[in-house]
Amino acid sequence: MSAAMRSRTPDRLCAEAVEPARAAAEEAALPGTVGDHVEAAADGDRVVTHYFACLDPAYRGWRWAVTVARASRAKAVTLDETVLLPGPDALLAPEWVPWSERLRPGDMGPGDLLPTEADDLRLEPGWTGEDAPPPNSAVAEEMDRLAELEDADVTVGSPAAQAVPPARGSIAAVAEELGMRRARVLSRYGLYSAADRWDEVHGAKTPMAQAAPASCVSCGFLVRIGGSLGQAFGICANEFGPADGQVVSLAYGCGGHSEAAVMPKPPRPSAPVIDETLVDPMPLRATGRGSVDDTAPPEDLGHS
Repeated sequence: MSAAMRSRTPDRLCAEAVEPARAAAEEAALPGTVGDHVEAAADGDRVVTHYFACLDPAYRGWRWAVTVARASRAKAVTLDETVLLPGPDALLAPEWVPWSERLRPGDMGPGDLLPTEADDLRLEPGWTGEDAPPPNSAVAEEMDRLAELEDADVTVGSPAAQAVPPARGSIAAVAEELGMRRARVLSRYGLYSAADRWDEVHGAKTPMAQAAPASCVSCGFLVRIGGSLGQAFGICANEFGPADGQVVSLAYGCGGHSEAAVMPKPPRPSAPVIDETLVDPMPLRATGRGSVDDTAPPEDLGHS
């Protein structure tokens, strides 16, 4: 171990140099912001740091640290450095976090670009760029025959990166036809990560699902998705539901379930029934006194 690490007792002459250390702190600080002497700590042989309280309200809990030292067998104490350091109760800014760890869902806005690392654990190669089938594969001979017939130009690289459509008879053409124009696809870790994230927001353990009359697996508004995630998730298509247009777990549920509260159809009114036994016939022609014959011409009415 070095001599600086062996010494733990402050040097007497350096420890007594409180006033020179205060003068150095007052020279570096704003007027009236250097407080009481807090302590003197040994940094090594004949090296002592004096700490003074900082009275600046912007640096609450910070301390002025003035380091003094003296040479071996010397009586004079010299100034080494003066710096403002945080104390045990200092108010500090949060520790710096890389942007890749600060980013949260929903932070991206229009025009923002989010690059992915080449070794992102959520992704794995989906298209290697190799345009030749593996040796002894079932399609090796057939692909060679088609390439000869069509004079196909073999181009290396991902189909998504090609400026022109791949030639017929190449693996790139097959990949394009099957919709595999992606250089990378979700890895198993990426699938699990997405499933955990979706299940946390719209899963069986949410308060909405706990109070739901039924789960989404039996709901008519559920839109199925493909792939392995389709075994546990779907998309809600109920515009009045809390998760409309979002991925939901099949175990999720809400009050908008299609079969939870089916409104009964209004009863159809029965056909009218005429009961002739209760009908009173009314004559169209009145024969009594003061009556008017409905067959008389209008000009004869009122004449004797």
